[in-house]
Amino acid sequence: MVTDEAIPTVRRKYQTLSRIMDERMRRRWAASEALALGWGGITAVAEATGLSQTTIRAGIAECQSLEVPPRSPDPEPRVRNPGGGRKRLAQQDRTLLKDLQRLVNPSTRGDPQSPLLWTCKSTRNLAEALVGQGHQVSHQTVARLLGAMGYNLQVNRKTREGASHPDRDAQFEYIAKQVRSFQRRGQPVVSVDTKKKELVGDFKNPGREWQPEGTPEEVRCKDFIDKALGKVAPYGVYDQTLNEGWVSVGIDHDTARFAAETLRRWWSNMGRRVYPRATDLLVTADGGGSNGSRSRLWKLALQGIADDIGLRIAVCHFPPGTSKWNKIEHRMFCHITENWRGRPLVSRSVVVSLIGSTRTKAGLKINAELDTNSYPTGLKVTDEEFARISIKKAKFHGEWNYTISPR
Repeated sequence: MVTDEAIPTVRRKYQTLSRIMDERMRRRWAASEALALGWGGITAVAEATGLSQTTIRAGIAECQSLEVPPRSPDPEPRVRNPGGGRKRLAQQDRTLLKDLQRLVNPSTRGDPQSPLLWTCKSTRNLAEALVGQGHQVSHQTVARLLGAMGYNLQVNRKTREGASHPDRDAQFEYIAKQVRSFQRRGQPVVSVDTKKKELVGDFKNPGREWQPEGTPEEVRCKDFIDKALGKVAPYGVYDQTLNEGWVSVGIDHDTARFAAETLRRWWSNMGRRVYPRATDLLVTADGGGSNGSRSRLWKLALQGIADDIGLRIAVCHFPPGTSKWNKIEHRMFCHITENWRGRPLVSRSVVVSLIGSTRTKAGLKINAELDTNSYPTGLKVTDEEFARISIKKAKFHGEWNYTISPR
């Protein structure tokens, strides 16, 4: 028999236990309380807990079935019977997945009919677009559906190199043949290029570094250039045979004169010591930039180096759009970036020190030096100056492959 104090007592118990009970435990607990109260117990427990009498009766049936030993143990106990609970939204709304697929499919990018043509495809924007099409869906459900459909957050990937030159592979083979020929004869082979310009100062540098917990290194919020420190332009020379490199850290413009001066410094500080009997030098370079194949100033500057050091300088340029195949990119520059990850480049001396201390397990060694010279832009090479260059073009793509001899 239900007493006057039964309902408040059951209510207090339920408020205490409801936070730790799942759906099955909740209905079985309510069933046990109802059975303990006797006649009128189902109504009393329903009033005290807010559970429906149908749920309590289902719990009573389960409790009674537990008194009979089951024939075989249930390997995966269920809270609900199969088919119980609300149906998935995708099952209720037959066109939801199709409309979501249409919104996020890359083939619809640029479709003038797309509601997300000029906005990011965040889950909230996707949900808003779906609601505008008549669906009732939240951004959390959109995120779950996207995961089930095999979508995830991704960044852009640099893979397109532009139009491929018809002689692209043939030029690769020509460069490889030249490299092997020079190395067999004991002649130096170097790869040259400019690394990305870097801001100098207490600016954020991508990457993470070990620090005491809760004490990250503080840097500026905005990447406005420091007028006193400016930027630096590291230009590198990588010895493909010895796995050694030289980097001149320029503080002025990245010009052909700067590139040639870096090559000169490599020879003076490193090259001539390890190649004392060299008569030729092979340089592999990108097709554009300060050392581009069409730069007359680059060729004039190389003529000056050839005259000074007495070497024939053979140059092989990579075809347009294939700069990532240049050896210096993935044998030296990438390791420099890894070495200074998460370290603000607070001064020019720090930049030089971080570059010069870069080492790898494969034995890479780099020497670095600050180049404080000024390299003005806009210099023109006259036809008379260019005619005095002792240049011999190769039979195969002479615009890419040529040799400059000392005069």
